[in-house]
Amino acid sequence: MTGFRQLKSRSVVLPQTNIDTDQIIPARFLSTTERAGLGKHAFNDWRWQADGSPNPAFPFNQPENAGRQILLAGRNFGCGSSREHAPWALADLGLRAIVSSEIADIFRNNSLKNGLLPIVLDEEIVQSLMHRPDDELVIDVAARELRAPDGSIFTFPLDAFAQTCLLEGVDELGYLLTRHNDIARYEATAHAR
Repeated sequence: MTGFRQLKSRSVVLPQTNIDTDQIIPARFLSTTERAGLGKHAFNDWRWQADGSPNPAFPFNQPENAGRQILLAGRNFGCGSSREHAPWALADLGLRAIVSSEIADIFRNNSLKNGLLPIVLDEEIVQSLMHRPDDELVIDVAARELRAPDGSIFTFPLDAFAQTCLLEGVDELGYLLTRHNDIARYEATAHAR
């Protein structure tokens, strides 16, 4: 997992509401435990036409959106089943952050464990950002802020442990492993008592 302190990117807009995890990554692609390669199946049934060609109307197929790392999504993003493949697919697609007015709890937690930052802002703010997808936004993980080019600053909730993991680029197990010496010292003194 790659950590980050700041992210600067324009946005891809997906205004639909109630985008569930089966729309993010359809169940037929869940037979793998590999994260790499899932990005080609993200939003599969919307991105690809019946003949396998790209749907030119879908935002991720539009050339101007190539390389963008922020998704502005409609309310209730990531609802549905708890599949961890959903954030895997979005991260493999190149996304680092999802911004919505409502993000499902299980999807949110799975995202944070996989280096994908879910940001919840008021609906009016999200709608305003959706009208300006070419604005370069700055997401500051350390400050818990999203900044727009017009000088607007929007703070977002992010618990301290998730923030630390994102900044250090580690998941929960990786965090523990980096504290191996502290844990060993504690265990030695606890055992001695």
